[in-house]
Amino acid sequence: MRSKLFVPGSRPELFPKALKGEADALSFDLEDSVVLERKEEARTAVAEFMRGLGAGEKLMVIRVNGLASGQFHADVAGIVGPRLDIINLPKAESREDVLACVEAIAKAEEAAGLELQVGILANIESPKGLRLAHEIAAAHPRVMGLQLGFVDLSKTLGLRLPNPQALNAIRLAVRSAAAEAGVAAFDTAFANVKDAEAFREDAEDACNLGFAGKSCIHPSQVPIANAVFSPTHEEVARAVALLEVAAKAKQEGAGAFVHEGSMVDVPIIARAESVVKLAERLGMLAPR
Repeated sequence: MRSKLFVPGSRPELFPKALKGEADALSFDLEDSVVLERKEEARTAVAEFMRGLGAGEKLMVIRVNGLASGQFHADVAGIVGPRLDIINLPKAESREDVLACVEAIAKAEEAAGLELQVGILANIESPKGLRLAHEIAAAHPRVMGLQLGFVDLSKTLGLRLPNPQALNAIRLAVRSAAAEAGVAAFDTAFANVKDAEAFREDAEDACNLGFAGKSCIHPSQVPIANAVFSPTHEEVARAVALLEVAAKAKQEGAGAFVHEGSMVDVPIIARAESVVKLAERLGMLAPR
């Protein structure tokens, strides 16, 4: 998910247009962008739209309301279906929060007669969530990634914004927690939709810290995120060459080896594999 475009669940007129856009994933929002009086309406609209979708390459994400909202269980029961890939869990603060989400998803899958494995993208947007980020990321195999929610977190911390130093420090903490658990990290949204250059710089900062993609709140941000989080042709070529050397080293029984003057071990090989897989999906390489 180089780009994940937020779509308010209460705006069904936007759904078809978003589906035709360039975003790798759509994130239908039932939480912050929907007032309490329209929660049920939004849930129904998103569920109906999802039921009408056929197979497609675009990932489908739904941000449900939080566990303490009184809406969470109705959200999960109402939206789990064949086309749903990921549930975005807001305000995750513990392993228990993740397991409660897992239980609700499994119950909804069973009720629908579906053999699915809907993933969980857990939001880190509170001091407690940040402190326990690795516990959250490693709580269950359904957790496919962590997503930074910097706006809510910054308000709780009392940070003065903009604050790139604090943002990058928190980014690194979230990325480290995700890496330890072996999952991806996805960056926070950027509010100023009119400043494309600032959005690009913000996305590049996240990419340089190892984030896999970024939330977008406007379609104009999507192509920028796609470009920033795509590997360059040079990076792809280096990854392919490294994997060829790694395959030879494996045949010779070497667990680690030197390539272009640097020691290579399992994490570096895994990173090269992820670059190649993304390049294949983007049509930069023929499938290996």
